[in-house]
Amino acid sequence: MMARADADAPLRRVIGLWGGLAIIVGITIGGGIFRKPHTLARDVGDPAVILGLWVVFGIVSLCGALALAELASMLPHTGGVYVYLRAAYGDAAAFVFGWLFLLVSTPAAVGALATFFAELLYGLLGRDPVRAGWAIPAIAAATIAVLSIVNLLGARLGSAVQSVFAFLKVGALVALIVASFTVPGGSFAHLAPAQHAARSLGSGAASVIWAYDGWVAVSMVAGEVVAAEKTMRRIIVGGMLLIVVLYAAANVGYFYALPVEVMAVETGGVPQRIMSDRLGPIGGTLIAAAILCSVFGALNGNILAKPRVAYALARDGLTFEFLGRVHRRWATPHAAILIQGLMAIALVAVLRDFDALTTYFVVVEWSALLFAVAAVMVLRRQRPDAPRPFRTPGYPWVPIVFLVGTAAGLVAIVGGELGRAVPNYAPLWGLFLAAAGFPVYRIWRG
Repeated sequence: MMARADADAPLRRVIGLWGGLAIIVGITIGGGIFRKPHTLARDVGDPAVILGLWVVFGIVSLCGALALAELASMLPHTGGVYVYLRAAYGDAAAFVFGWLFLLVSTPAAVGALATFFAELLYGLLGRDPVRAGWAIPAIAAATIAVLSIVNLLGARLGSAVQSVFAFLKVGALVALIVASFTVPGGSFAHLAPAQHAARSLGSGAASVIWAYDGWVAVSMVAGEVVAAEKTMRRIIVGGMLLIVVLYAAANVGYFYALPVEVMAVETGGVPQRIMSDRLGPIGGTLIAAAILCSVFGALNGNILAKPRVAYALARDGLTFEFLGRVHRRWATPHAAILIQGLMAIALVAVLRDFDALTTYFVVVEWSALLFAVAAVMVLRRQRPDAPRPFRTPGYPWVPIVFLVGTAAGLVAIVGGELGRAVPNYAPLWGLFLAAAGFPVYRIWRG
């Protein structure tokens, strides 16, 4: 008979090194590396600039991961960034982070991934997603519901699902890289700078940052990681190094296989075109199925990790108490998982443009990460003697690189969106909604 957990007991530490690596790799390598090459070729148009964006934001993300590894080793508790913001800046900042996660970040990420998954599945069935009507939202909603139930049944099961799909997506990406460098007609001459490139750096930065986003999510399950003080730094640093290497190799392979002009008009997907050129129609179908698995794994990882923020917020008395309850049988934050799933399903019903939604998500999420990484410096001053099993190498320059690089990227993204023929104010509305959490916090506490 299964033992019952106390509803007020801490979450069980059942995630090991490989499970944690599967979470960070599985969440980060989602749809971005497969879907965004077309967007980058269309909006930026210069192979050298595009590769530069991948390398620069890979370094920026790695610097952020190194800073986060110090915080994770110092404060190995469930909630991740929420925990670090609370320690550095107090309850108000922590509440606002939980607020934007509840109303902006998590529903947007889960809804976008679920919709992309539904589009891929519909396409594999030989149907046109553009004419799908309510079929796409229905498939997306059903997928969110199924994965929410899986992760409701325990972190061990959710981590196991994540491990399987992380293995599949890394294998598919490696196979795509090999195919790219062996496709007929491939040439390194395709990497030459373009003469008349669009060079929309704001759109390019948004695309690349979206593809790298996800490395922070593993910190949210630190309270369920075995020997977290040592294991978390290995998970974060090792996972990010693997991701940066795979992304760089994949993009060089893309440009070797296809000229940027061809990628810019390949609306059916750059990976699908490359695999079709290499293996025929079966190759395109196989890589489409692999991308489907990749998106499914990223979706599962988000549903697994992100409810832990609402859980931690409630456990600290900063939101509704029931969000911090642990299921007596499955030892999971069931209320937070269910509410997150319901909100994401509601968002799916009104989701329209994937690229616009990812831009909205990136601006809000990475604005919060600026403060999270800066917390390394704040806590070095506030708690100089606190145990730090892992210390950020190259301090303070490593976190500074993240802060400067991310700030520059966000300014470029917002400037690009406002500079469109029809300005897109969605990122500013997202920031406004996040900032609205401060007066809401005062009302809550008052």
